[in-house]
Amino acid sequence: MYVFDTSPFSTLFKNYYRSRFPSLWKLFDEMVIDGRIVSTREVGREIADGPIEAARLWAVGNQAVFTIPGADEGAFVGKIFAVPQFQQNIEQQKLLKGGKLADPFVVAKAAANGFTVVTVEKFKDNSAKIPNICQHFGVPCFDLERFMEEEGWTF
Repeated sequence: MYVFDTSPFSTLFKNYYRSRFPSLWKLFDEMVIDGRIVSTREVGREIADGPIEAARLWAVGNQAVFTIPGADEGAFVGKIFAVPQFQQNIEQQKLLKGGKLADPFVVAKAAANGFTVVTVEKFKDNSAKIPNICQHFGVPCFDLERFMEEEGWTF
């Protein structure tokens, strides 16, 4: 099971047109239907406010992917914010993004449920990026290409 951040959704919908990559979308849609690709309400909100129309339209029709955090996930978000490095950087990012920030919720969903995070973000020293948070808490984290490799996707 994979928890998608906003960035892999954006990358897929921006760069992999459904009409040009039908086999990719068939595999992706099957994983969504099977519940193997999930996300968070906060990612759904970022997509809804984002610039990629295809992603916005898809998200409206796939609301079940974007779940409300449960109690275990909420408790884990608290653990993330308890780390000063993450708290300070996350608050700065939140201010820059106008109040929306899905990152801690994505990591918390994966951590609380034993899932793997999928993001396009890269690890950066002394940062609050998703890979940094995942590494700190021992949560598996892949980029989009590794996700495709793990699933054995070739096109």
